[in-house]
Amino acid sequence: MRKPAPELTGPSLHRQLLIWLLAPQLVLWIVGAFVTYNLAARYANQAIDASLSQATRSLARQVKPIGNGLLVDFPRAAQDILEADPNDRVLFTVSAPPGQYILGNRNLPPPHGIPAQPALGEPYFYNGEIAQPEGMGSERVRVAALYLSYGEDSGSQQTMLVQVARNSANREELARRILVDTVLPLSGLIALMTMIVWAGIRAGLAPLVRLRSLVEGKAPNDLTAIELDAAPREVRALARAINELLGAVQHNVVAQKRFISDAAHQLRTPLAGLKSQTELALKEAQGDAALLARLHRVHESATRSAHLVNQLLTLARAEPESASVQARQKMDLARLARELTAELVPRARQAGIDLGYAQTDDAATPVEVIGIPLLLREALFNVVDNALHYAGRGSEVTVRVAREGDKAMVEVSDTGPGIAADLREQVFDRFVRGTHEGNGCGLGLAIVREIVERHAGQVQLDTTPPHGLTLRIRLPLAR
Repeated sequence: MRKPAPELTGPSLHRQLLIWLLAPQLVLWIVGAFVTYNLAARYANQAIDASLSQATRSLARQVKPIGNGLLVDFPRAAQDILEADPNDRVLFTVSAPPGQYILGNRNLPPPHGIPAQPALGEPYFYNGEIAQPEGMGSERVRVAALYLSYGEDSGSQQTMLVQVARNSANREELARRILVDTVLPLSGLIALMTMIVWAGIRAGLAPLVRLRSLVEGKAPNDLTAIELDAAPREVRALARAINELLGAVQHNVVAQKRFISDAAHQLRTPLAGLKSQTELALKEAQGDAALLARLHRVHESATRSAHLVNQLLTLARAEPESASVQARQKMDLARLARELTAELVPRARQAGIDLGYAQTDDAATPVEVIGIPLLLREALFNVVDNALHYAGRGSEVTVRVAREGDKAMVEVSDTGPGIAADLREQVFDRFVRGTHEGNGCGLGLAIVREIVERHAGQVQLDTTPPHGLTLRIRLPLAR
């Protein structure tokens, strides 16, 4: 099974969609908070201006014209009450003519932004600052100015200015409270919308994740079409494009495999004839040492070529296209291993190798699997053949069959030189050899893995203490 590809370092579609959907929401939230604060400040000013307007008119009624003079009916106790609260002080000034102090606080800021000829009886509002004692800075206030006229006749008419100021702290606090009471629910809605958008993006991209898992879960030689009928149209179009590509690749691969199989079939007969002719020539050329050496090399090359052709044919039979049309049946893996071991004992003796069979379970109990007998026999033959070929004279080769839970395990171990640890995975690739000795073609273990995977099994190489190699094949037991 192919390993999943590592995560790419490029931009994430999920992240980009999330940013493009949430960034406008964040901008709108900031703009909304700004607009809300300004509206809150405006409404707070309107409320305070209304109270200041009422205060100026009430204060103006306490100053009564008498002839060409003024009677101030405003006790000191009332002034102390107005200025008692330091957080919400109300300050006032009465001047007639405007600027000539009569009553109240002398520190109120003079009117500004008011026309040169102000309308009488209409309040004007402005912001100002009152200086505090040294080191305490200044106090911001909101001021209402009301211009009134007094006098008994038009010739003696004079102007009176009544100013009432109020601390801005309460106004700002009111604006902040309105802002908080508005922004907090809005923030909750934004957070809820963010979670909904995030969940929606995940749900929308789920078909892509499924498509990725389907592609990553494919074996390198699995070129079957991808099924995504329930996915959105855009993903189905992508899956359709991938399927068209897989179909084209499968067509090319099948054509190449057919060519290899046909070529191997065509080469099999002439190579067998060449091998037979070299054997006859070797018997007839006993007196010429140089000719015998050449004939031996030709015979070895013919033998190796015939072996390669046979391996290619076996590999072609193990391919999914060929394996799918071959009949599967229940078979006893232990019996197959015993019979094959017995057949190879004469060859092992000739090579000076001790070949034996061991079964950890009861020999009378079959170890049954479902498979293609011809292919499983070929796989086991290749494993034992490799062990006999590379273990070396004087070594021991042992074949074992056992049960491991719901698996049948075939183990072939030898006491030969083994294979380097960094090559144990590579030797399962085609045309890769673990040693340069012998005349192998590097297809034996590739065929073994191909056949085992066709039977939903696993194959593993390990070290045999103190030296040697152990190959284990695990196949599902027949139910």
